[in-house]
Amino acid sequence: MVTFLLASNPIHGHVGPIVQVAAHLVREGHRVTVLTGTRFREQVASVGAHFRALGGVADYDDRRPDLYLPERVNYSGVRRAQYDIRTIFIETIPDQYAAVAEAIAQVRPDAVLVDSAFGGVLPLLDRDAARPPILALGVTPLSQSSRVLGPYGLALPPTRGVLDRARYAALNLVARRVVFRPTQKAAVHALARCGVGPRGFVMDLSRRLDRFLQTGPVGLEYPRPDLSPDTYFVGVLPQTSSAAPLPAWWGDLDAARPVVHVTQGTIDNHDYGRLVRPALAALADRDVTVVVSAGGRAVRELGPLPDNARAADYLPYDALLPRTDVFVTNGGYGGVQAALAAGVPVVVAGDTEDKPEVAARVAWSGAGVDLRTGTPDPAAISRAVDAVLSDPSYRSAARRLAADAAEHDALAEITHHLLTTRGA
Repeated sequence: MVTFLLASNPIHGHVGPIVQVAAHLVREGHRVTVLTGTRFREQVASVGAHFRALGGVADYDDRRPDLYLPERVNYSGVRRAQYDIRTIFIETIPDQYAAVAEAIAQVRPDAVLVDSAFGGVLPLLDRDAARPPILALGVTPLSQSSRVLGPYGLALPPTRGVLDRARYAALNLVARRVVFRPTQKAAVHALARCGVGPRGFVMDLSRRLDRFLQTGPVGLEYPRPDLSPDTYFVGVLPQTSSAAPLPAWWGDLDAARPVVHVTQGTIDNHDYGRLVRPALAALADRDVTVVVSAGGRAVRELGPLPDNARAADYLPYDALLPRTDVFVTNGGYGGVQAALAAGVPVVVAGDTEDKPEVAARVAWSGAGVDLRTGTPDPAAISRAVDAVLSDPSYRSAARRLAADAAEHDALAEITHHLLTTRGA
């Protein structure tokens, strides 16, 4: 039996994969402690792992951005992204570090696994020679810098020639020295509070870990000739089977007409006018069945549904995706991975957090359409869905990614890396 400490930012899309790994490790007979936000206490306990809570500003409720991102409304575009990164991932470092250092001292784990944006381990990497191995699980698109890529966050495809490479080199310089200078300064201040200095660009955390385990189909990620040798692709985490009863209309999905699934995920779903309602309007007169997940909210909050639409507060992806022809989403990385692993092409409309990078990768892979906005109009959604349904190249690309994902057993590979870093 081996002892593991897992840690995550208290964000649904980050905690979910970490808890899934924790559940697998518990089933394998290991001792597991999960350090994250208080609101996930029951979810952690339900898989048989021990729960520890983050403290201070690191223990926020991701369902209430009005509380933990109070000034977000004052920013837009890149400046909003900077504000989000500083507030969520940089200013929380001292409290994360205090919690993870205390957990290591008390739990004495053989290895530590954190989500890819958990900056609280940075002081440990810099200062503690006696620390256990520290690995990270990539739960967002890989942000590792490269000479063939532009700055992360600008949703740029890989370079296509000498001119692109020169332009991207200039953009990377500007990003580090100008655009993300306030973010780097915030990181310097946060690390100083932990008693260490900065080492390199804070946005390049993936190169610093003992091993970095990136989720997702390999073919969805941009190729890098200068990829860190400690970066490994582990595939897509499997969809867990759900015992929840299926809605009464489930049999409607067996009809001959295509099924289009529409979702805004479980967090960014307070305003259905951003994607769900425009999608319902766009597809109301189409010979398709539109299936909407309310992301845990009450279905009545969606408003009136067209005759060809069905909705539920929650839908099990292990049952839904094999029946889906097109997945329309705001770009949550976990949902996009699940769709592609099932061979379902994707239409993405996302403009917050990492969603533009997710959308750009989908378009680059050929497995879907990037609408390049988080608030598309019905006409744009209609054109994109029609294109995906009529052009077989999208489904062919999605199936290639599904075959790619099928070559991996993500949970087994993650466990292997955790065990081998400790010399087992």
